Amino acid sequence: MTAVSETEEYAPKGNRRGERSGTRTFSVLAWGVALACILPMVAVALAALTGGTDTIQHLAETVLSRYVLTTVALVALVSVGTLCIGVGAAWLVTMTRFPGVRLFEIALVLPLAFPAYVLAYAYTFVLDHPGIVQTTLRSVTGWGPRDYWFPEIRSLGGAAVMLVLVLYPYVYLLARAAFLQQSGGAFLAARALGKNAFQAFWLVSLPMARPAIASGVLLAVMETIADFGTVSYFGVQTFATGIYTSWFSMGDRAGAAQLALCLLSFALVLAVVERSTRGKARYHQAGKQHAAMPPADLKGWRSVGAWILCALPVCFGFLLPVIILFDMGLQSEQDLLSRRYIAFLQNSLTLAALAALLTVVAAICLGFYQRLRPGRPSALAAYMSRLGYAVPGGVIAVGLMVPFAAFDNALDAWMQANFEIRTGLLISGSIWLLVAAYMVRFLAAALGAYESGQSTVHANMDAAARSLGQGPLGMLRRVHLPMLTPSLLTALLIVFVDVMKELPATLIMRPFNYDTLAVQAYRLASDERLEGAAVPSLVIVAVGLLPVILICRQVGRR
Repeated sequence: MTAVSETEEYAPKGNRRGERSGTRTFSVLAWGVALACILPMVAVALAALTGGTDTIQHLAETVLSRYVLTTVALVALVSVGTLCIGVGAAWLVTMTRFPGVRLFEIALVLPLAFPAYVLAYAYTFVLDHPGIVQTTLRSVTGWGPRDYWFPEIRSLGGAAVMLVLVLYPYVYLLARAAFLQQSGGAFLAARALGKNAFQAFWLVSLPMARPAIASGVLLAVMETIADFGTVSYFGVQTFATGIYTSWFSMGDRAGAAQLALCLLSFALVLAVVERSTRGKARYHQAGKQHAAMPPADLKGWRSVGAWILCALPVCFGFLLPVIILFDMGLQSEQDLLSRRYIAFLQNSLTLAALAALLTVVAAICLGFYQRLRPGRPSALAAYMSRLGYAVPGGVIAVGLMVPFAAFDNALDAWMQANFEIRTGLLISGSIWLLVAAYMVRFLAAALGAYESGQSTVHANMDAAARSLGQGPLGMLRRVHLPMLTPSLLTALLIVFVDVMKELPATLIMRPFNYDTLAVQAYRLASDERLEGAAVPSLVIVAVGLLPVILICRQVGRR
């Protein structure tokens, strides 16, 4: 007897053929998306391995060790910074009570709206040698330029501080959720055994929250190795800046591919570590009842200290940069309503809208295929599609430009030889390849939002739709999509904002004379026109506030 699959159990016999056809369609679409997501990684590996050893030997003799040491040092600094600020702030707002704690629960998320390179522009304008801080210091003391020491903002430490200020909310959100889910039994038992509050936190609460904290730190690390705008502006030589320099300044495609392969390997190792940490490290409450951990009321200097510790990251990561950027924008001669800036805005919105739509459609195909055919094949397709979140934008750009540029050149040569027609760059010179790069980079975020909503759709609804003669497409259109509208809107918004902030892939792959707000801000800042760079930067931050507001609403409800 032939077994009947779960997806066909409630379907009328006459409709099973159409259901199988619909399932095959979603299978083909899902695997097409998965293969498109791993294409850049495969292309980078092939280009690097077939590019010869002369380039990599030259890199090893000159700059490779510097790229490795600088990248590792930056990752270490950001890891420690985000860990200390994120975990400390999460513990204070969750386990203690002091004036303003409810406000800080939400305000500590706000720095997520800032791209790190925008923060770098703002603080350089204030802290650099001609900035207001050092100018005031010299005018008050009468010192000359060489009479005093001042921390250099354009340095490895400065880049680490910028990244810590915008990335610690990853650790804060996950750590806070872990602390909220912990039972107070173990913590109170430690206190009963003579441990003070800090010892109980260090020995009990922190180890129980380790998987969530590790996931947050690893997410911050992945964003760190993918960052280009901050390290490039500060002159910090990492793998991200090396890829861009090899591609554009030196015209060395093989060198860029080999550097991209090094960075890709590092990123994939981090992705595997993050997934294994999240999947295997679990802690369970040793009791049948979940007793909420009682928050401690802070008084006196402890209350003031907690308030200051929570206010500092909010002030330096959001409030002060916003004030600085507004002041810079008012001093600039940039007109946001000019035809030129309207073109930048239109380009940014067009790319973001197209990428968001394509990415969400791809997420629907993958998520619904998992729903129709749960098992290893669908899980493998989804896992392959998620790998892009761990791959920096510069690596994806190189991985797509290398094969499609070769195809365009070969097609152009063939058309010219046979028909005397120049086709030019049909694919590699279009916005569609750039949109595809965005889809690969941000599909994991859209898929996570879609799967979160899909988990609320009960399997009985699928069975009822099949019993009424609906195939997979009808079930998706009439049952799933109406119920998943909030999740789909969230996914669209997340991808839209991420594309607005994306810089390295846009710089490498954008068509000629097709600039976005992020590219304009980077260009002006590179020319030391920081006041002008503030105008597009403010628009990017304003758009970035939209998903942060959604996160803040969820935090407030909890």
